[in-house]
Amino acid sequence: MTDSEPAADRLRSIPSVDAVLRDARVGALAAESSLPAVTRLVRDVLETTRQAVRDGEAAPDAGEVALRVVGRARESWNNWPRRVINATGVVLHTNLGRSPLSAAAIAAAAHAAGGYSDLEFDLEPGKRGSRNAHISRLVADVTGAEAAMAVNNNASAVLLTLSAVACGREVIVSRGESVEIGGGFRVPDVMRQSGAKLVEVGTTNRTYADDYTAAVTDQTAAILKVHPSNFSIQGFTHTPELAELVAVGRKHNVPVLNDLGSGTLLDTRQFGMEREPTVQDSITDGASLTMFSGDKLLGGPQAGIICGNRELVERVAKHPLARAVRIDKMTLAALSATLLAYLREDAESEIPIWRMISATPDALEKRARHWREAAGEGEVKPGRSTVGGGSLPGETLATYVLAIGGKRDPNALAAALRRQVPPVIARIHEDELLLDPRTVLPEEDAAVLAALAGALETSN
Repeated sequence: MTDSEPAADRLRSIPSVDAVLRDARVGALAAESSLPAVTRLVRDVLETTRQAVRDGEAAPDAGEVALRVVGRARESWNNWPRRVINATGVVLHTNLGRSPLSAAAIAAAAHAAGGYSDLEFDLEPGKRGSRNAHISRLVADVTGAEAAMAVNNNASAVLLTLSAVACGREVIVSRGESVEIGGGFRVPDVMRQSGAKLVEVGTTNRTYADDYTAAVTDQTAAILKVHPSNFSIQGFTHTPELAELVAVGRKHNVPVLNDLGSGTLLDTRQFGMEREPTVQDSITDGASLTMFSGDKLLGGPQAGIICGNRELVERVAKHPLARAVRIDKMTLAALSATLLAYLREDAESEIPIWRMISATPDALEKRARHWREAAGEGEVKPGRSTVGGGSLPGETLATYVLAIGGKRDPNALAAALRRQVPPVIARIHEDELLLDPRTVLPEEDAAVLAALAGALETSN
């Protein structure tokens, strides 16, 4: 067949469904899964093939279509998402699933998934219980809050809180905090969705406590503070401290809601970074409710946590929207195990992102040199890692990377690394492929070296 043939002739040359199903490779695939599923896949591939032929491509034979069918099945019918190794140096890499879980969190989630549990059952009286009760006590013990609840992410936490506390009434927000914080999540849009009415005060770069005071009316339901966790404004700026807003709120009997976003429980200054406000600070400073993520600087599963005043937490928990955004048992188990590491003061040694953030340049250089010796190629260079994931904007950490360049095409090498099992994800900078050990756990080093050996061989 040639591309110059009429389209109708090329279409008639496309093999039938039965012809493809008779291919031994497709037959083996049907034996592994099911004939109806494979038949549907064959029809789908053939329809895509017909469109490509109409667009001018040559018609494939039955063997080529069979290869496409098997390839599609291998790609789509495996467990997903696939495990990859993050060698980019971005600790909270959103595209790669943000925080890897601790061993304890993984075990807890598997344990909860493998049988029945007391998720909503109180064992002592033998009656129905609350799925929030255990997490509420644990968050309270770790942060000092009176009560807490967990939902499926922090965006839900903010939306639910505003819906329960401020629907139909006004919420005061600084213009500098009426922002988009990722994924199209804009504070004004969330306000509208919750039914609350946005009242902006101050300017983009300078807002004072008096601006909030002047905006309070009998229609004010809350003051909302939004931590700019994924950007920073520098220069001629002013933002009131949370304690100042709490003073305004108490004077006018208005609750202060604090959206911390990344929600760290550790002092980031001990790792050579700027201070990120902690959840404990928010509670101590008197925020009525504090909302933060579970899968950012907390280092746990995707979740949103609402904590603070018991009466307000209970009001939020009773809102009809709470059921729509509630959290499942596996995530609750993993979140519980993650919080226990903080309670035991073991977070730095147990939770992967804190192991990565706390890794010293000397230790990272030693690992990078080991990679260089094993690979027999590349150069160890100083570099900078980033926290990422909408946390600590602009903050970087000193690291050492294995840089591979020279005559090698870095894009081809990166692609070869992604084809390994497990895939290794690197970054490219100035025509060199960089592998940063900071975001590779030491127990993954052997897999990185095996993948690198395979990629170097196939990308020659």
